[in-house]
Amino acid sequence: MPLDYYEECALQAEIEQLFEQRPATYSSRHQELFDAFKAELNEGRVRAAEPCPSGYTGWRVNTWVKKGILLGLRMGTIVDMSIDAERQPFFDKHTVPVKHFTASSGVRIVPGGSSIRDGSYVGRGVICMPPMYINVGAWVDDGTMVDSHALVGSCAQVGKNCHISAASQIGGVIEPVGAMPVIIEDEVLVGGNCGIYEGTVVKRRAVLGTGTILNRSTPVYDLVRNTVHKAGEDEPLVIPEDAVVIAGSRAISSGPGKDWGISIYTPVIVKYRDSKTDAKIQLEDLLR
Repeated sequence: MPLDYYEECALQAEIEQLFEQRPATYSSRHQELFDAFKAELNEGRVRAAEPCPSGYTGWRVNTWVKKGILLGLRMGTIVDMSIDAERQPFFDKHTVPVKHFTASSGVRIVPGGSSIRDGSYVGRGVICMPPMYINVGAWVDDGTMVDSHALVGSCAQVGKNCHISAASQIGGVIEPVGAMPVIIEDEVLVGGNCGIYEGTVVKRRAVLGTGTILNRSTPVYDLVRNTVHKAGEDEPLVIPEDAVVIAGSRAISSGPGKDWGISIYTPVIVKYRDSKTDAKIQLEDLLR
């Protein structure tokens, strides 16, 4: 069950107070507060960003949640988390160990070196192919596949029935606390070796071709709608719903770059998703 309004307000107030008024030492009461907060993250009752239909991006950042995650890292002390200290040592903050799962969690974690940090939400039917990594504060919704060598960064939000293909990076954003984390909405296909960074929002059912890089600095040229998608001063880059984006290039039009025949990287929207696109990516359902 989600937190009711008063429960969330009380938790938020305590987290923000402790974040802003840093004590000389952290007490057992502070640890209990963070543990309660982390339990809400694990169950998906609070999250670093959530849908907000009235906003430009359709999302809003929950600054206090990001403060809570940073608070846990600040509070933590390094402890030995090794299963076998001689053969494979692990040392990390005691506040963010690996996340606990059972068979009843409904998550497939295929053997081979994957790691999921505590304080992340991982929905039912998620498939984790080795080795992949999901960081604290991330949200990975039901039915999504996180493929081999893929990263879901801290506070990144990934929707239902997505495929994060091999070696792709969903960068997340934990600092600054007011910045929007990376958002991947429902039914998005992220091709292999893609990188999505700096609070980019990828709307539902979009497809990112192999090697596509998205960030605040690089405009996306929409060949179908004859427009250019850019991040604003206070707004992230937003990839439209159903867009099919590939890695492209744009010729430099003046100066030495033109004389030398140099082109620079740019993502390009070449089409919008249709039945042919759906047929090409449908085979992934056989893996679930």
